[in-house]
Amino acid sequence: MIILQAQNVGRTFSGNDLFTGISLEVQTGARVGLVGPNGIGKTTLLEILAGLHAPDGGQVTTGKNVSIGYLAQDSGLDSQRTIFDEMLTIFAPLIAMEKRMHDMERQIADPTAANDPAAYEKLLAQYDQIQHDFADQNGYGYRAEIRSVLAGFNFPEATFDMPIHTLSGGERSRLALAKLLLEKHDLIILDEPTNHLDIDTLAWLEGYLKGYAGAVLTVSHDQYFLDHVVTELYELTAGRAVHYTTNYSGYLKRKAENKALEWKAYEKQQEEIHKLEDFVAKNIVRASSTKQAQARRKQLEKMVRLPKPAGDDKSVHFRFTPDTTSGNEVLQVAAATVGYEAASPMAGPIVFQVNKGDRVAIIGQNGVGKSTLLKSVLGQIPFLAGRSRFGTNVTVGYYDQDQHQLHWNKTVLAEIWDDHPTMPEKDVRAALAAFLFDAEDVTKTVADLSGGQKARLELTKLALKHDNFLILDEPTNHLDINSKEVLENALADFTGTVLFVSHDRYFINELATTIVDLTPDGSHLYLGNWDYYQEKLAETQALEAEKAADAPTEAVAPTAAAVDYQQSKQDARERRKRERQVADIETQLTDLADQTQAVQEQMTAPAVLSDYVEMQKLQTQLDALTAQTTELESQWEEASLALEELSD
Repeated sequence: MIILQAQNVGRTFSGNDLFTGISLEVQTGARVGLVGPNGIGKTTLLEILAGLHAPDGGQVTTGKNVSIGYLAQDSGLDSQRTIFDEMLTIFAPLIAMEKRMHDMERQIADPTAANDPAAYEKLLAQYDQIQHDFADQNGYGYRAEIRSVLAGFNFPEATFDMPIHTLSGGERSRLALAKLLLEKHDLIILDEPTNHLDIDTLAWLEGYLKGYAGAVLTVSHDQYFLDHVVTELYELTAGRAVHYTTNYSGYLKRKAENKALEWKAYEKQQEEIHKLEDFVAKNIVRASSTKQAQARRKQLEKMVRLPKPAGDDKSVHFRFTPDTTSGNEVLQVAAATVGYEAASPMAGPIVFQVNKGDRVAIIGQNGVGKSTLLKSVLGQIPFLAGRSRFGTNVTVGYYDQDQHQLHWNKTVLAEIWDDHPTMPEKDVRAALAAFLFDAEDVTKTVADLSGGQKARLELTKLALKHDNFLILDEPTNHLDINSKEVLENALADFTGTVLFVSHDRYFINELATTIVDLTPDGSHLYLGNWDYYQEKLAETQALEAEKAADAPTEAVAPTAAAVDYQQSKQDARERRKRERQVADIETQLTDLADQTQAVQEQMTAPAVLSDYVEMQKLQTQLDALTAQTTELESQWEEASLALEELSD
C-alpha cells in the first residue's frame, strides 16, 4: 500500500527552479534512498515530504492516519530531562495504563469486590481488556527496549541519569535518532542519519533498520549504509526523480548500463542521420535521384532526434601519479606501542608490514590510537615502544584529517603556488579547477572555505607532490558522495602504495587489500577488504565463545587499556544475561495473563454466576494467579532496575 506519494513536486527560490516535476512513492515497509549531486535539493525535498514546507508546485499525499517521523541533518534533542526519562516520555500512555492496571488488580483482590456480581463482572472485563492492551503494546518490555536502543547508540546504563543539556552535539544527535526509532512511526524520514556514528553503531543501526516495522526514506553520503539498508533508490535531478529498484551498488551499475544504452542509441541515430544527409547532399541536384533525395530529406525532417546524453555531473577529476618507484618493502612496524603517556598506552604491540602496491586500512574503536599511529610512523609523535622503518626510495605524502598542513591566512591560489613557485599560474589554476575551485574560489582565504573545500584543497596539494607512498587520515571526511567515488577510483588506479585510516566502510571495502584492526592489546591482520574482515571476525568470535565455554584464558600482564577493553566486553555479556532474564519474566507474565483471562471468562458464565461454590473455587484460582502475577511483576521491576544500574 502506498503511504506517501509526491506528484510533480517543485521548489523555487527567488524565481529560480531548484527542482520541478519530482514524482515518487513510498510503500508500506519500504526502504528507500534518495541520491543526487550536492545542491540539487535533497534536504529541501525531504522537508516537503515530511510536511515541514509546502511545495511550490505539485502535491504530496499520505495515507489515512499515517504517522511520519523526521530527523533533520545534525539535529539534536534539547531537553532538561535525563537520557532515560526523556525516552520514557514516548511511553507515557503505556505508563499510565500500567498504573491503572495495578489499581484494578488491587480492586479485584479485595474480598468484598464479589459482593456485587454485576460490578465485579464489569471490573473483570475492564481488567481483561486493559491487560490485553498492555501486553499487546509491549507493556512488559518497553523499558528493556529503551535500554537496548540506547545501548545500540553507545549510551550505557551509567549515562542514563545524565541531563541531556550536558551532552555534546554529536551525542544529542544520536539521542534524537534513538528517540525517533522508539516512537515507531509508519514512516521515518532520515537526513544523513550516519553523521556522528562510529563503525560499531553504524552496524547496529543497519541491523535495527532492516527489522524496523515501518518504512524508511533516507538521504545518506554513506554508500555502505545505502547498500545494506535500502532496496530502492530515487536519483534526484533538476527535472525528475529516476527510480531504481536496487541498492546503491546496483544503482551505480544500472545507471552506467542505462548511460551506455543512451549513447548507443544516440550514436546509431547520428550515424543514420549522417548517411541520410550525405545522400541528400550528393543526389538532390541529380535529375535521376532527386525524388529519392527529397524523400530522404522528408525522412530527416520527420525524425524525432534523440538528445545527446548528458555528460557526467560536475565532479572532481584527478589522478595520483608518483614520480619515482619505491622498493618492494615500503613500511615495517615492529612491536610498536602508541600513546602519549607510558603509564597509559593506547594500543600495542602493533606489528604489520606494508609492501609496494598494498592498500592497507587501519580500523579500530574511537580513541584506540589510529591517527596517533600514523603520526608516530611519520615521526611526529614518538612511539612508546618499538619502531617503524621506511623502505628504499619511499617518498611519503600525508593527508591530515585536521588539515593542519593548510595555512588559514593564505588564498587558495597562494596555498598551491607557494609550494610550487616555478609552476605557471595557468597550470596552478588548472590543477585547482580539477578539484572544482573556480576563478572566484581561488581568491578566497583558506579560513573562509567550507570543510569540503578544505578537504579538496589538501587533496590538490597531495596530488601535486607525486609521492609513491600515501598516508591518509580519514580522507573521506567532508567529501560528498561523488567526490568520494572519484577519490576511490584515483587511489585504485594509483601505482604506488596506500596506508589509510577510515571509518567509511564502503571506502574500505572498495579500496583495502589488507586491514589492520587496532585494539588496546595490539594489532590483528586481515588479508582482505571490509566484507572479508566481517566474515573472519564472525568466525573468530564464534571460536572464542566455544573456548570460553570450556576454560578461561590466562591473561599475561595486560595493559590498563586492555583491561578496560576486556571489562567492556564482560559488561556487555552481563547486560545480555540480564536482558534474557527480563525477557523470560515477560514470557511468564504473558502466560499468566492468558490463564487469568481464561478463569475470568469462566467466572462470567451464567451457570457459574449462580453457583456460589464454583465461584469461590474460581476466585481462589484467580487470587493465586493474581498473587503470582504480582510477585513476577516485582521480580521484573527488580531485574529491570538491575539492568538499568549495570555499569558499562
